[in-house]
Amino acid sequence: MLVVLLGLAVVGLSTAVAYATVGWPKAVPIITGLALCVVFASVVGVLHRAAWLAFLAMVPALFVLVGSVQFAPEAVLEERGVRQQVTIVNVEVAGKRHAFTLRGEDGPLDEPMIYRGRNHGYQVGDTLVVLTDPDGVVPLRDADRVGSRGRLVALVSGAAGWTVIALLAGWRGHVRRREGRFETLIV
Repeated sequence: MLVVLLGLAVVGLSTAVAYATVGWPKAVPIITGLALCVVFASVVGVLHRAAWLAFLAMVPALFVLVGSVQFAPEAVLEERGVRQQVTIVNVEVAGKRHAFTLRGEDGPLDEPMIYRGRNHGYQVGDTLVVLTDPDGVVPLRDADRVGSRGRLVALVSGAAGWTVIALLAGWRGHVRRREGRFETLIV
């Protein structure tokens, strides 16, 4: 049960760090979350002497890491973001980075909308609604692409996966002790 609580604590702490570092480089919550996920997997592996369970714990860790790192900025935008209808007036492309210059009702926006990837689906002349952070901490985003609910689902799925793995590890240890197989719990 303590391993389950540790997993839930890691999820909570990783999300709290992501919230506290909104506006900082993404490397901070990623490195912190990754370190916490490795700690959980190591505890599962060492406590239950099963490397395969530790390796298996890394699958939900990916959901926890991605969910917590991406949930915080999107939740901040949903909470305090200001909706503005804008028109794309220009685009600057550098590799996979697209910087869209936007014009709102009051004139051009100071901040470009940045998209990294190939299939962005935007063209000069398109009209869309964006969310801007009045504090300027979180970069503006297309309102249709902000959805913290999906990130929360990933976070909860990762926590549920860790719970299942911790309960499986505990049951496995219980069965092995009952059968008198104490010498090696590796397999």
